Amino acid sequence: MRKCVRIFLSISAALLLLFSACILWVYGNYRRPFRAEVEKSGLSPALVYAVIKAESGFDEKAISRSGAVGLMQLLPATAEFVCRTEGLEFSPDRLTEGGYNIKLGCRYLNYLLERFSAEETALAAYNAGEGTVRTWLADERYSADGKSLKEVPYPETRRYLKKVMKFRKNYLIFYRERS
Repeated sequence: MRKCVRIFLSISAALLLLFSACILWVYGNYRRPFRAEVEKSGLSPALVYAVIKAESGFDEKAISRSGAVGLMQLLPATAEFVCRTEGLEFSPDRLTEGGYNIKLGCRYLNYLLERFSAEETALAAYNAGEGTVRTWLADERYSADGKSLKEVPYPETRRYLKKVMKFRKNYLIFYRERS
């Protein structure tokens, strides 16, 4: 009997340890920094965090080869456009500040979601550029209806869309958020 109790306690401890490791992995890999800014945006937090995870891996100081900066990887020209459109002060030096970057990135993402009828098309524009996606929509090889993409010609953008959608799904599962 004592041997059975010891085995049961050992298995229970191992399961508890495994469960704790899984929880730590989720919270480490699917973080939610700057929640106030994200929630103020009116966008789905799962979508915003998926974009941040895909764009910068939560590195506030990230700078891409193309010059995109911060958590949401905004080009300074894009950030300046958002500020001009929204009547905000543009501070290029602040693009590596998480809250500022998220505020502008969410406004830009919202801008794209308002201009494209399909969410994946807006996300493609976030990655490849609005003008590039409009060119694809006008091309019958990539769009049957001129509103959504049936094919994405850039391999990088195809991979980006897959990552964002996977990350978003995981955020929805892990945090039980509605989309």
